[in-house]
Amino acid sequence: MPLFLDSGRSGSQAELHAANCITIGLVNNMPDAALETTERQFTDLIRAATPNVVVLLKLFALPELPRGEIARAALAGRYRDIAELWQTPLDGLIVTGTEPRAKNLAGEPYWDTLSNIVDWAKDHTASTIWSCLAAHAAVLHSDGVERRALPQKQFGVFDCRLAADHPMTEHFPQPLWVPHSRYNDLPEAALVACGYKILTRSNTAGVDAFARQDGSFFLFFQGHPEYEADTLLREYRRDVARFLTGEREHYPPPAFGYFSDDAAAAAEAFRARALRDRRSELIAEFPKSMLEAGLQCPWRAAALGTYEKWCAYLSARKAERRTVAAPSPGVRLRRTWRDWPLGTRTPAGSPAR
Repeated sequence: MPLFLDSGRSGSQAELHAANCITIGLVNNMPDAALETTERQFTDLIRAATPNVVVLLKLFALPELPRGEIARAALAGRYRDIAELWQTPLDGLIVTGTEPRAKNLAGEPYWDTLSNIVDWAKDHTASTIWSCLAAHAAVLHSDGVERRALPQKQFGVFDCRLAADHPMTEHFPQPLWVPHSRYNDLPEAALVACGYKILTRSNTAGVDAFARQDGSFFLFFQGHPEYEADTLLREYRRDVARFLTGEREHYPPPAFGYFSDDAAAAAEAFRARALRDRRSELIAEFPKSMLEAGLQCPWRAAALGTYEKWCAYLSARKAERRTVAAPSPGVRLRRTWRDWPLGTRTPAGSPAR
């Protein structure tokens, strides 16, 4: 089935008002260089996960995020100002992260608007996905759970394990590989104390995905299941370039668990050269082609499964609302995920209780 980007001219009216059509909003907060890439990642993932559903995707942008002239022109053509969100009917919402600038999230220029989105989504969406920094902002605003700075960037592909029985994690592959790219972390104990259910975690990277049903079903990712195979490579090259230009003090470590042995050796050889000959022009000789060789995307199947389940949930909730609006005798309403028994798995090596 087609996915239509936000436009009054997108698709036929019959398609956009069909019973199997869901409307999803994407608040894309990524910096200029990653703006279009992030849009493509989520668009492609949702399209691949919804072969039997018509999806209308509405794009939104925060005015407080600093943008260059080219990015502002691109946004003006296709993105709605966030002020329009409050009057836009949606089934689901996705809010992306962005690069942190302030030491404290409340000091970010977009903090007030992002907090308003959290409050609005609880009452106006069936479900919202909060990605990376947006997840940190949502739990801070809702429950005062503070993120904590990591000693170094959590960067790479990590082995995650199921932590709870939940419809979102049914039939997940084990091990579950998930890309992470962040400078901060959320403490699991604080999340659990506030009623969040941990769905997946990594012994190395900590909490991966977690959820809570409070009006809307909120699904949080510290990782990035939407990433493409080469996304971490592009981030790594960007950070290397920042070292060469003096924007960052230390040379970045390569992505954990990501490169083949040959690629890792090429990355190390370039690092040694950059430390000897630190100048911005050297980035032109970054061994991108060699590092790309053999790159895989072992998280793709789980990402598709996640978004397939999430979009199915949006469709079910929409069908449920129609049934409530026009109930038929003897029709049993679908259960929301609020009603599912969510048992917690016993971590490997822990005594059963």
